[in-house]
Amino acid sequence: MNEIRDIVSEIKKGNIKPIYFLMGDEPYYIDKISDFIEETILDEAEKGFNQQIMYGRDASIEDIVSSAKRYPMMAERQVIIVKEAQDLSRNIEKLVAYAQNPQPTTVLVLNYKYKKLDKRKKLHKTIAKTGLIYESKKLYENQVSDWIRRVLSGKKYKIEPKAAQMLVEFLGTDLSKISNELDKLMIVLPKESIINDKHIEDNIGISKDYNNFELRKAIGEKNVLKANRIINYFSENPKNNPTVMTISLLNSFFTQLLMFHGLKDKSKNSVAKSLGVSPYFVDEYFLAGRNYPMRKVAQVIAFLRDADVKSKGVGASLSQKDLLKELIFRVLH
Repeated sequence: MNEIRDIVSEIKKGNIKPIYFLMGDEPYYIDKISDFIEETILDEAEKGFNQQIMYGRDASIEDIVSSAKRYPMMAERQVIIVKEAQDLSRNIEKLVAYAQNPQPTTVLVLNYKYKKLDKRKKLHKTIAKTGLIYESKKLYENQVSDWIRRVLSGKKYKIEPKAAQMLVEFLGTDLSKISNELDKLMIVLPKESIINDKHIEDNIGISKDYNNFELRKAIGEKNVLKANRIINYFSENPKNNPTVMTISLLNSFFTQLLMFHGLKDKSKNSVAKSLGVSPYFVDEYFLAGRNYPMRKVAQVIAFLRDADVKSKGVGASLSQKDLLKELIFRVLH
């Protein structure tokens, strides 16, 4: 996020590059930077003649270069934004000649999502000298809760750890989806609110009692009754609780538990750092560690891998509902 702040700060100061090549696996920040350029470099009167949106699937490199070489009309600059520029990946190196001598009155923005330029190739080296290359990297799952907290903090909100974890487990690491849900919450809740699991349930539709987070906790506690209630709820609501996702999240939990058993330093902060979890959740790992010794954890991971294969239709003789019930029984007993 510091790199993004620096880019935005330089643009606000008027230190504007002739080329912004925005690439990488996380589209959220690519869109944020591109939208900021689209909204701020030109005023509304200038945009009509001097701002152009192009799409990689419809344009060629020659079209883009031709537009970029034009002069602005009654304005200091023109802005050309190429969305879905990754569709030009086969010919993207053709931009080298323009990148070597870009039009100083043009701001060319290329949104190159889910792909990266090869650093060894001439285009990457050239744009690094004459423009700016930003790589947007996908966050790991254990980083997303912190990202949620930082985003909300910047907008005068807070969130409880359980509520943040519910969002991550329901929406995964897709920052755009999470941001959209946070926007909904911030519409209905006043500033300075502390977002909790009830807010998530009421406004986003994730049950605060019947979700993968609560299932993991029940299994860690060896609470058979609670675990079975949750999987019965999952069976009745399969679209919102796909078996593949549940197995994946449980596998992550037991993999972390295996790491926990191998730690020499089991102080709370050390465990949180080593497992990549909030200190708020560390006590759950201590309890689960007592309930599941290392040998049992290894056995559970084998159960989960077997269930994962079957959930994808390989050698499966059970329905998804019965497959999950059988898995939870094997884990808990």
